[in-house]
Amino acid sequence: MNRSWIRTAAWTLALSTGLAWGQAPTFQVGQPLPALTIQNQHQRAWGWDDSTRLVILAKGRKPANWVMEVVGAQGNGFLASRQAVYVADMSKMPGFVTRTFALPALREQPFEVGVVMDDQALAAWPQQADTLTVIHLDRGRVVRHESLTDAAGLRRVLGL
Repeated sequence: MNRSWIRTAAWTLALSTGLAWGQAPTFQVGQPLPALTIQNQHQRAWGWDDSTRLVILAKGRKPANWVMEVVGAQGNGFLASRQAVYVADMSKMPGFVTRTFALPALREQPFEVGVVMDDQALAAWPQQADTLTVIHLDRGRVVRHESLTDAAGLRRVLGL
């Protein structure tokens, strides 16, 4: 068998299935949620498991404030009781501001926060500035996602 044919077939398969080197996993309904390798606000490994039903992603200060307003008022264990996790995208925030103000404030919260510092970490995830993205999961697979534009939307999603 000709080596160039094998090489061409391998590249075609890799490109058609999204396995080309350096390509990030894609976000698709019905597929597993692309993994994140991040830490929480206490610099410990953070993630979700198959029991997680909601992933709440804040990109920007305004949606992060909605989470603090709604979830912060509920106390310890609230997100876990809703089978939910919270991710704060801080990748666009200046490092000094993150270290001096944002992370210390998050450490005071009664819930765990996954902290994204790398702007490429969420490249495959649906997100818009100044919105909360809520991803609905079933055993780790994406069922649907929605963008919320205010705290009332988050209350609705969390059953409050």
